[in-house]
Amino acid sequence: MNFSFTENIRIALSAIRAQMLRAFLTILIIALGIGALVGILTAIDVMKGSLNSNFASMGANTFTIRNREFRIRVGRRGHKPKRFRDITYHEAMDFKDRFDFPSTVSVSTMASMTATLKYKSNKSNPNVQVFGTDENYLATSGYELAEGRNFSREECLGGAHVAIIGHDMVTTLFPDNEDPVGKEINVGAGTYIVIGTLKTKGTAMGFGGDKVAFLPLENVRQYFSRPDMTFSISVLARNSTMLDPTVSEATGLFRIIRKVRPGEDENFEITKSDSVAATLIDNLQYVTLGATIIGVITLLGAAIGLMNIMLVSVTERTREIGIRKAIGATSSTIRYQFLTEAIVICQLGGLFGIVLALIIGIGISFIMSASFVVPWLWIFLGLVICFLVGLISGFYPAAKASRLDPIDALRYE
Repeated sequence: MNFSFTENIRIALSAIRAQMLRAFLTILIIALGIGALVGILTAIDVMKGSLNSNFASMGANTFTIRNREFRIRVGRRGHKPKRFRDITYHEAMDFKDRFDFPSTVSVSTMASMTATLKYKSNKSNPNVQVFGTDENYLATSGYELAEGRNFSREECLGGAHVAIIGHDMVTTLFPDNEDPVGKEINVGAGTYIVIGTLKTKGTAMGFGGDKVAFLPLENVRQYFSRPDMTFSISVLARNSTMLDPTVSEATGLFRIIRKVRPGEDENFEITKSDSVAATLIDNLQYVTLGATIIGVITLLGAAIGLMNIMLVSVTERTREIGIRKAIGATSSTIRYQFLTEAIVICQLGGLFGIVLALIIGIGISFIMSASFVVPWLWIFLGLVICFLVGLISGFYPAAKASRLDPIDALRYE
């Protein structure tokens, strides 16, 4: 008596319905394992895509000179980023005036990371980042104007009370679609006229974002001054092929400005925009490793549970096995039947787990305002893993069932 593949699946589904509670719990454990594994891997892909798109918007031919090393510290073994003496306003402006290599140079500084913006009765949360910038900052940072205009050089040098605000500030302060350009707002304790608004940029791991306000550089020096204020220099090379020569020229000039002697290491850091994304993505490998360990442990528990339920099923269906053998079923037929049952249970768990994983991925993409692409690779990998778990877990129970003597099986009570 030979059973076809479809007949084995039908018998497997019938056996699952007969042991609904045990089968459901096993399917649930498998679904959680696959959901954790595939879901987190999918979420990591979403994060990588978001990081690449956000930093790519700054341009692959942009780099920044700052007084601290950019490094992501993971765990106790991570190295603490180096910090050099502050870059002064005069050093930054001296570089901007003297750097004659074909490029665009901007100077900026962080005025506050916890500022509050107010317009009439509307008020933002105290988590707005306020930057002091010059007329070139929009070009080097990747921001684009939605309405209004950019700062003029005279406004930056004269410390005019004008501001450019991010997309979130527009929706927060002007919820009734009122045109913000020309309106008077409060940034901290100061009063500023809005001359421009920015297109939405989104967020990536806390970088960039739309909760920002830009003020003229000299204005920030006057009203947000503090002893440890340091300035950053952003340079936009003419094109990506000119990036390395531009970095070399910038390094040489700034060593002279910072009075670094020949043979000494630079007391400043140059960070390319794409290297920032690469550093963050490299550190996501720890999350990937953690997700893999969680998924493997969960699937190991599911495999043990599945093997147990299959052994119980063999014991409970001993008479059924005896009857099947008595009417002509071979040992291989019985073995394939129980293997198919184990694989079906795993595949059902895998399908539920993949649905859970897709929900996780879509949720992360929604939170990060990133595009979501169906992770076909991880879906295929999840189904393959489920197949292998079912094959391994069901092999011993299936072999045990196939070796039963039909006479003894028929007499089993």
